[in-house]
Amino acid sequence: MVAFLDSLLNPILVIPKIWLVLGMSLIISLITVLVYKFATNQKEMKRLKDEIKEHQKQAREASSDTSKMLEINKKAMSSNMEYMRHSMKAMLFTFIPVILFFGWMAAHLAYEPIKPSQEFIVTASFDKAAVGNAEIAVPDGVSLKSDKIKDIIHTDRAGIAEWKLSGDLGKHTIEIKYEDKPYVADVLISDGVLYSEPIVKVKSSLLKEIKIGNEKSKMLNLFGWEFGWFWTYVFSSILFSLGLRKAFKVY
Repeated sequence: MVAFLDSLLNPILVIPKIWLVLGMSLIISLITVLVYKFATNQKEMKRLKDEIKEHQKQAREASSDTSKMLEINKKAMSSNMEYMRHSMKAMLFTFIPVILFFGWMAAHLAYEPIKPSQEFIVTASFDKAAVGNAEIAVPDGVSLKSDKIKDIIHTDRAGIAEWKLSGDLGKHTIEIKYEDKPYVADVLISDGVLYSEPIVKVKSSLLKEIKIGNEKSKMLNLFGWEFGWFWTYVFSSILFSLGLRKAFKVY
């Protein structure tokens, strides 16, 4: 399924990332709203929603009468549960497709690619108990811009060793050696938009992860706050969903 999505969607990665996220958000929101409209009894959903609003109004009016307000809240909770029960059917139809598209965006839009000859950092993160040093080995096509062997430097939470590299176009496998054991990570150097997974988790070792220095994508700037693909998607999907629900009269 991942390969199918890549073959289907990777060609659209030529679109600027901000427009791609907004477009995906709009499409997913539209699909979700249409599924909700046709997979639920909209007359019943409207009745329940009106009922919930009426309970909320009654609760505000009875705020000085505790026992009456508790009784109204109990009815409101019952209506909410019934509304959620009807919504679950539509949610089940949309859950898997949304998760698949979400996973594709996380894999392709979260980071910037590393370009040919661009310097980047490879960081090995260790358990606090790790001591000594670590060594990096790079293949042909990748240049090491710092010492091959680095001491593990300890911070408050972990130990780290870092190397500066650059490389030629293509996919390269680097190797980190610690306590005579090799651990590998792929680096994709691209003149396009693709990149390899920047964080490689390591199990059963004092070496916990290898991080390739791809910069995180920044797509949205609001009053000095910068947001990546995830929050850009969340904010836009909320706005699109609200507008589409109103346009298609989905309750």
